[in-house]
Amino acid sequence: MRSTMRKTLEGIALGILLLVLSAALAGAEELEVGIAKDMPSVTVKTPTGETTIKRIQDTENEISGAFAKTSRACPPFCIQPMTPAEGVATIGELELIALLQDPEAIVIDSRTADWYGKGTIPGAIHLPYTVIAEQLDRLGCEVDFDGWDCTGAKRVALFCNGLWCGQSPTAIRAMIAAGFPAEKISYYRGGMQNWQLLGLTVVKP
Repeated sequence: MRSTMRKTLEGIALGILLLVLSAALAGAEELEVGIAKDMPSVTVKTPTGETTIKRIQDTENEISGAFAKTSRACPPFCIQPMTPAEGVATIGELELIALLQDPEAIVIDSRTADWYGKGTIPGAIHLPYTVIAEQLDRLGCEVDFDGWDCTGAKRVALFCNGLWCGQSPTAIRAMIAAGFPAEKISYYRGGMQNWQLLGLTVVKP
């Protein structure tokens, strides 16, 4: 009797364990194309809730549309320097993703509204390069008698359309001129073109 009862309980426990394992495996999507070796995907907070950033899984996918273009008239679409201003750190996708996961950091899409409306990086806020120096209060600065007091400035990262886009470099220089500390600014030079070239998630605002 005890032996039968024990076998029944073991069978029930095994069944529960198998159900839990199969549910966990079903919930964990297996990605062929990850972001990095130990990072298949990441989840970031956005104004509309959490969004998962991952890469397009179709290994035959190719970039198309505006970001497939290799050549644009220069000026205005000239290749940008690696560093837009002294003291500013230029970063890549993994560093940008780390900032997107940092609740104390702000990632800024500094493009004009028409570009922003076509799609942006999940978790980025829109602050166009044309007005950013007037809205440093959104980035931890305070208005004082001389302009801006940026003692409490947050860590920020700016991006625009890519290596040929001058919008985020212009925004960065305007921020520094207004008193924002250069060492608190990162520049994602690859911008939307590199982001999409790598098949990373884009959201419509």
